[in-house]
Amino acid sequence: MRNFYHAKAVSLLTQHGKEKIIAPLLQPFLGCQISHTTAYDTDLLGTFSGETLRIENQIETARKKARIGMNLTGLQVGLASEGAFVADPFGGLLPWNVEIVVWLDDERHFEVIGIAQGPARSVHRTIRKMAELENFAHEAGFPEHHVVLRPEDERNARIHKGIADWDNLRKIFLNCLETSANGLVFAENDHRAFCSPTRQAMIVRATQDLMKKFESLCPACGLPGFSITGHKAGLHCNTCGSTTRLPKSFIWQCQACQHLEEKASDKLWAQPSECDVCNP
Repeated sequence: MRNFYHAKAVSLLTQHGKEKIIAPLLQPFLGCQISHTTAYDTDLLGTFSGETLRIENQIETARKKARIGMNLTGLQVGLASEGAFVADPFGGLLPWNVEIVVWLDDERHFEVIGIAQGPARSVHRTIRKMAELENFAHEAGFPEHHVVLRPEDERNARIHKGIADWDNLRKIFLNCLETSANGLVFAENDHRAFCSPTRQAMIVRATQDLMKKFESLCPACGLPGFSITGHKAGLHCNTCGSTTRLPKSFIWQCQACQHLEEKASDKLWAQPSECDVCNP
């Protein structure tokens, strides 16, 4: 499958520098040539700072980006990336970044989706004093991580993005403070890819997951992307024998032909600490 993409042009639509993250990984891996385009404003599909709400879910938005890029370049193979920031899936208290990289191939009629997720650098705060601004900036990872400022609150349209140095940060803060009707300034991380090193690292991981799935071929049709899409709970506790919520098997599925296989978990037993009977 890698030989199929040797010297093949693959579209990538992005305005936020993702070609510098994805291309160095995929081009040597597949032998393809990433054809980067900025001919469409991807902010029209949604912005992290809220000016435009994302209408479709993360995967559908990534697919739409890839499709738009393919249409713009006239290519039959394309990819796109889409990120999201949510509460962590464990306690719901920490910021969490989910990154998706979608590969679409119209010639062979299949797609592969790489996914990565983990803790994020994502803070926001309403501030009124310079000392509060500096405390926020340090917590936000500034200046490596850029920030966004706007007067009053998170709904104000007078937004300043991509702030990346201390002098500009202080200058824009004072400007926002002067024009704020309530004496407050809303500050947050700028989550665009070129503004966030931690998000860049997560996009790398999602691309690596895509590459891993490219090496997993469907036993029925031979196309890449044969991967885990679900599981069945019920692994037994090795102390009391009760069934637990841990997976006893995993469901593997091909996104091209929909072939399904159930494979047993490599883990034979659950530990007492993972059992609701032994550790209620």
